[in-house]
Amino acid sequence: MSTRIDRRFAALKVDGRAALVTFLTAGDPDPATSLAILTALPKAGADVVELGMPFTDPMADGPAIQMSSQRALKAGQTLKATLDMVRAFRQSDDTTPIVLMGYYNPIYIYGVARFLADAKSVGVDGLIVVDLPPEEDEELCLPALKAGLNFIRLATPTTDDQRLPAVLANTSGFVYYVSITGITGSAAPDPAKVGGAVSRIKRHTTLPVAVGFGVRTAEQAAAIAAGADGVVVGSALVSALKTSLDQNDKATAKTVTAVTDLVAELARGVRSARAAARA
Repeated sequence: MSTRIDRRFAALKVDGRAALVTFLTAGDPDPATSLAILTALPKAGADVVELGMPFTDPMADGPAIQMSSQRALKAGQTLKATLDMVRAFRQSDDTTPIVLMGYYNPIYIYGVARFLADAKSVGVDGLIVVDLPPEEDEELCLPALKAGLNFIRLATPTTDDQRLPAVLANTSGFVYYVSITGITGSAAPDPAKVGGAVSRIKRHTTLPVAVGFGVRTAEQAAAIAAGADGVVVGSALVSALKTSLDQNDKATAKTVTAVTDLVAELARGVRSARAAARA
């Protein structure tokens, strides 16, 4: 069964360009502003949207995303509210893929079966759950696949050829290659190394490979897009949102455009890469 994620990557392959995958935390800085940003992302140039499920202890994330989780939780964001946000988004957009990204604890507390049924019914397409290794596939990955949701796995520079088959075994939608070791937003990726890593992963899978962690500018996005099927940008967008807030971390008139202007800029970078490669 093909999902919105499968269809989007297939269409972009025909167009001969990479996807721009954007990450923001659901409910940051407040539910209404977060929904306004989410709704504006596709028009700004986002091809796939990752929505962070706020969590009190996001250990794989750097300070920018940790703070965004705290702002969202403080503003009352819950997992149910995040699912409601996807439902509201789907009223005006039935084609842009949405991936929920985060940690297993909130899903476990919500109840796995209930969560998967609700996620599917509101229009979620895939999940990235960073603290569930392949050895735990029975917990969530296999039930998610059975429910018709893509389960997207992370590969890193330390995932060697011996480990890759286990990582890829039940992965679907795309593979998320974390281009640097460490927490999100901590360094810039090296396009030459990334290109080699993407080629290595592609020897093990036919899935698209999207590259993230550390991409902040249109130039970096273009360089990564030249050798990958997707470019994931998160910390830079979260930081742009944060800079637009007032001294009490409340949204201002500039908050939505602070994010969408950067998305538009990154989208131009991603699109220029494939245009240059074809020319």
